[in-house]
Amino acid sequence: AHGLCGRCWSETPFITGLVCDSCGVPMIGDEADEGDKCDDCMVTARRWSRGRAAVVYRDMGRRTVMSIKHGDRSELIRPAAKWMALAAAPIIENDSILVPIPAFWTRTVRRQYNQAADLANALAKRLGRPFRPDALIRVRETKTQDGMTRAERFLNMEDAIRPHPKQGQALMGASVLLVDDVMTSGATFAAATEACYQAGAKDVCVLALARVAKDT
Repeated sequence: AHGLCGRCWSETPFITGLVCDSCGVPMIGDEADEGDKCDDCMVTARRWSRGRAAVVYRDMGRRTVMSIKHGDRSELIRPAAKWMALAAAPIIENDSILVPIPAFWTRTVRRQYNQAADLANALAKRLGRPFRPDALIRVRETKTQDGMTRAERFLNMEDAIRPHPKQGQALMGASVLLVDDVMTSGATFAAATEACYQAGAKDVCVLALARVAKDT
């Protein structure tokens, strides 16, 4: 039911317990206070309201993401959406609509799919929420962000995502849950959040399958 063998399940770093309310990264401690933030989110102002992630981006968490992104392991989409639904429970609103981080069209053609859209679609079905895959568009092809500094990542994503001229109207007055496979610096989510607010969204939360976390 969870899509992984017993050994893989035990090696998957699911995020539980105390987390940063802004980015979903695991934090040390037991008691959760409303609005607890990690050091990064204390320093970097987040445009979105709240954020969560299902697994830490290492070990089986990383392998699962890479299998979905590059390995055409579509059978992992549904169990991954189940994990994400559990992680997102505190930030889902009654009127939330799910919007995936858009890929530039050439990348979608090369890979034949957008993993963020597949995850958001499966999650929307599980939660019974509206799914708006075309509400945002990536207006230019951005460089791969591997190896970039935080500042370089934010510069790379600046004005790269905008509301769709027509489909973006669905976001007017809406509570948006942005969905992606991985969050590292938050630069991509930040660009998409700006686009949601440009389209008239009243609130934006973010959800990633995996969160890159500093070694603790």
